[in-house]
Amino acid sequence: MFTINIYVKFAIIAICLLGGTIMSFVLGIGYTWIFIIIGVIFLISYFLLGTVQSASEMLQVSDFAGAEKRLNLTYFPKFLYVTNRAFYFILKGSLAAQRKDTTAAEGYFNHALALKLPSDNEKAMVLLQMAGIQANKNNWNGAKNYFYQTKGLKITEPSLKEQFKQFETAINNRGQMKVAQSMGMKTGQGQALNLGGKRRRPKMR
Repeated sequence: MFTINIYVKFAIIAICLLGGTIMSFVLGIGYTWIFIIIGVIFLISYFLLGTVQSASEMLQVSDFAGAEKRLNLTYFPKFLYVTNRAFYFILKGSLAAQRKDTTAAEGYFNHALALKLPSDNEKAMVLLQMAGIQANKNNWNGAKNYFYQTKGLKITEPSLKEQFKQFETAINNRGQMKVAQSMGMKTGQGQALNLGGKRRRPKMR
C-alpha cells in the first residue's frame, strides 16, 4: 500500500495551509484556494488514517522502537476512522506486550476488541494475544476463555492457523499435566494412609 512519509505530509499541510492563507491575503483569493484545499485534504487524511500503516510496516520488520515512535505521531487517535482506530490499539498492545507491560497490553487489546475489526483474522489475533498473556501469568482458566472464543472464528491467515494449533497443543498439554499431577497426588495420599495404618504386632513371649 502506498504511503506518504508522515514528515512529508506534515510539511505539505503546513506549506499548503499557511502558505495558501498568506498568499490569499497578499495576492487575493485567485488560485490560492487550490493550495488551501490540498492542505485540508492532507490534514483530513492525517486525522482519519494517522500513522498506523507506516508503524505496522516497521513492526513487521521488528523495528519496535521505530514503530512506537511512528505510532506516537498519531496525536488524535479518537479521530481515526474505526478500523484504523482498532489497528492503532492492536499495535499499541503488541508494542506493550513486547516490553512485557502486560497491564497496558491488555488495556489496548480490550479497546481493540470493543471496536469493529475488519475480519475474524484480526479478532483471532487479539484473542490469541490475550490468551498468551493469561498463560504467561499462569492463569490457564483465563487463557482457555480467550482461546475458546477463537474457535468460532473463520481464520484464513496461515500464520494465525499455526498459532492456533500451537496454543491448542499447549492448552491440551496443560490439561494432561494437571490430570497427571492430580493422579500423582492421590496416589501419594493413599500410600501415606497405608503406611500409617500398619501396626506392629506385639512380640510373643
